[in-house]
Amino acid sequence: MPSNAGTTRLVIVESPAKAKTISGYLGPGYVVEASFGHVRDLPRNAADVPAKYKGEPWARLGVDVDNGFHALYVVSADRKQQISKLVKLAKEVDEIFLATDEDREGEAIAWHLVETLKPKVPVKRMVFHEITKPAIQAAVANPREIDRDLVDAQEARRILDRLYGYEVSPVLWKKVMPKLSAGRVQSVATRIVVERERQRMAFRTAEYWDILATLAVANAGEGPRNFNATLVALNGDRIATGKDFEPTTGRVKPGAGVVHLDEGGARGLAARLEGRPFTVTRVEEKPYRRRPYAPFITSTLQQEAARKLRFSSQQTMRTAQRLYENGYITYMRTDSVNLSETAIAAARRQIVELYGERSVPPEPRRYTGKVKNAQEAHEAIRPAGDNFRTPGDVAKELSAEEFKLYELIWRRTIASQMTDAVGSSVSVRIRAVSSAREEADFGATGKTITDPGFLRAYVESSDDENAEAEDAERRLPTLVKDQPLTADELAAQGHHTQPPSRYTEASLVKALEELGIGRPSTYASIMQTIQDRGYVFKRGQAMIPSFLAFAVIGLLERHYPRLVDYDFTASMENELDEIAGGDHAAVDFLTAFYFGSANGAGDRDIARSGGLKKLVTENLSEIDARSVNSIPLFTDDDGREVVVRVGRYGPYLQRAVPGEQPAPAAEGEEGGGQGDRAPIPEGLAPDELTLEKVHELFLGGGGERKLGDDPATGEPILLKSGRFGPYVASGERKSSLLRSQSPDSLTLDEALKLLSLPRLVGVAPDGVEVFANNGRYGPYVKRGDEFRSLDSEDKMFTVTLDEALALLAAPKARQRRAAAPPLREMGVDPLTEKPLVIKDGRFGPYVTDGETNASLRRGQTPEALSIEEASEMLAEKRAKGPAPKKKAAAKKAPAKKATATKATATKKTAAATKSTAAKNTTTAKATPAKKAPAKKAAPRKATTTSAD
Repeated sequence: MPSNAGTTRLVIVESPAKAKTISGYLGPGYVVEASFGHVRDLPRNAADVPAKYKGEPWARLGVDVDNGFHALYVVSADRKQQISKLVKLAKEVDEIFLATDEDREGEAIAWHLVETLKPKVPVKRMVFHEITKPAIQAAVANPREIDRDLVDAQEARRILDRLYGYEVSPVLWKKVMPKLSAGRVQSVATRIVVERERQRMAFRTAEYWDILATLAVANAGEGPRNFNATLVALNGDRIATGKDFEPTTGRVKPGAGVVHLDEGGARGLAARLEGRPFTVTRVEEKPYRRRPYAPFITSTLQQEAARKLRFSSQQTMRTAQRLYENGYITYMRTDSVNLSETAIAAARRQIVELYGERSVPPEPRRYTGKVKNAQEAHEAIRPAGDNFRTPGDVAKELSAEEFKLYELIWRRTIASQMTDAVGSSVSVRIRAVSSAREEADFGATGKTITDPGFLRAYVESSDDENAEAEDAERRLPTLVKDQPLTADELAAQGHHTQPPSRYTEASLVKALEELGIGRPSTYASIMQTIQDRGYVFKRGQAMIPSFLAFAVIGLLERHYPRLVDYDFTASMENELDEIAGGDHAAVDFLTAFYFGSANGAGDRDIARSGGLKKLVTENLSEIDARSVNSIPLFTDDDGREVVVRVGRYGPYLQRAVPGEQPAPAAEGEEGGGQGDRAPIPEGLAPDELTLEKVHELFLGGGGERKLGDDPATGEPILLKSGRFGPYVASGERKSSLLRSQSPDSLTLDEALKLLSLPRLVGVAPDGVEVFANNGRYGPYVKRGDEFRSLDSEDKMFTVTLDEALALLAAPKARQRRAAAPPLREMGVDPLTEKPLVIKDGRFGPYVTDGETNASLRRGQTPEALSIEEASEMLAEKRAKGPAPKKKAAAKKAPAKKATATKATATKKTAAATKSTAAKNTTTAKATPAKKAPAKKAAPRKATTTSAD
């Protein structure tokens, strides 16, 4: 598009990819440059605060709360070079177009650019929802001013999150553990996951039985001859199903009025029904109709990509970002289900071409969103352009990951404008009278789809893996009332009630959306934040809270309940939306939240309790750290209370009879608690701490089991449980069990062999001793500072001096062992079509496609890892790029060593033994919470995606 003669324009976007695409649509006279995202943010730490503000009492917050919540912004260190480039370009052009994203984040970035660049030429705001040539040309022709209401809303959100995090997090440092973090949305999201785990922990399963009858029609016309029916009533009373049981007791709910069949009752009834006639008592047929799903918004895209493609929220948004920046889809952060008239016309044309005219309804479909305060002026996520490209059209241009997501978006968009799926559903009741005169009623349902309509293009998935697909049919024979049937088989079948399913990223995003918490731009970052902070870990797709999360949420619920109240958090989102709409003042909102106000917005406003600042300072002394860090489990069979304690080095179990005298704390543990202690293995889910599991972790006794006495020293040999697994100990000697050993079957002889490590193999000709031992990376032999690996754990006890010296004499490069076979061959990566295997590496198991490696995460096992999870892990690793190389540390001059003597060998053996013991008894400190990446610059407004 040519610019005015002699006029040069600078167009600023967020990313280089976006700049490259847009520059292709603009003619000479346009310079397109990227800001690389946010250019300024509140200071991350004291080092970021400019010298002239360091003495200010509010400098640590980065917000002057006493002067209208004036924000201090600093330019991010990694943006300074690019800012200098933009400043230079701004001086060389006649006009500037700010083409950042069309949402609050993008609006704030545009404002920050103006504040930072301080241009002397006219500045215009250029907005578009897709990166296509017509859209870009229209945006250039129709610029607008920066929307200060949107900027104010984004700044209020950023300041709100800073105040929340900086005031509440120190409470966690003092009462739970250093370096923890709290956040306005992340804490609520964590609470949702913790509450679900509490429900699972309190759940008590119930068993119930029914009968599955395989029935046959004597003279079947159309349809199948046989079909299945399930026992639903006995003598007029309904048969109990899972919904009739209390989840916390496993008993039938009072007043349920149902028949609870056990195994004997079901088998006995089935036997009494053998050979008895069955008769159809009722047939009800209804028309079946299913409307298409609305086009994707951010949350539903993340949910379906998780269900269908096994993408994480972050992976979905990264992939969608690439598709958007390269002109394939419209903007991917939206809560609107609207489609433009142009998009509707494009979809309808394509439906006719692909599926025929009968698949297009007479009138276009228009959808109404269910999300509160949705930005209805925006569009849903759809293929870009006035003529949609089919997946086949773009297959060669996209990566496998991009193609899958594009196809998902394309199918959903097309389906949203197709006809309903129609058919019929049938409900049948059948009765048989047993030999004991019992009336048994059976039920069966069928569904027939006569016109699949939109189901030809798209079928939505469900979080329930056992749920029936929308396009599944259940065909029944043609049945009429009083029709006789015969039973080919009557099978009693048992069922168990199931605890509520854990959240996945998809279902947690859905829960947040339904509660009105978070916004499209924040969902993916919230999912990542609660995992990075150590509050939640994933096992497959399931999100499991850590005991650290239990302690943090327990503290907030007990002492600051409003801060994790769902309705209150949603109301804050609503107020931010009102600021964006110009209906509320940001300063008034922040003042009420932080300082309190008698005119707060209703009784749910934290202002009623005096504001955040007063709340976190006045109640601090009332918080008992030991109580906060104790999670009661149950009382065991011996009357001992079992609790989980969250300590500096991780969670551990403690049990004691009420009133027992405190036992002295073990070395390296906190306090002087009561009773036995046992560490909790990493990756164990809270609901897996059953009575049986606790008994196992305590090794059936006081956290240890005696295997016998050492015949050489007379000291007892004990099997103990440590944070890094079971180990044996005798006196000062300790040694971890080998990978091939189990604590349940460990013998005294095996324990003695373990305690013999490091084993003196012999003395080399030069007088230096040679040892065999087990280390972090497996078994090895050692002579002085020379190490060589052994190819099996057994070799530590059998390797001879000659064999060890031969290994040690071989150069390291030649001494490489043959590659160990993979732990598991997984199959072909669905994204790259490369074979995936799981191998055992020096830092533990990892998955690889031969080019990219990804370590298995905490809680993942080689046996349970799915190929979709492996593919996702490798995709994330590829997206991050290669790790930066570390500078080699300066080598120290080697110290001179005297030739080892026999006494030296004894000392080395003792030292090595102590080192092994330390491995078993010392626990690593909890991983510190990761700091948010810097994004900073000088005073007034904020623009960081609220990862919270």
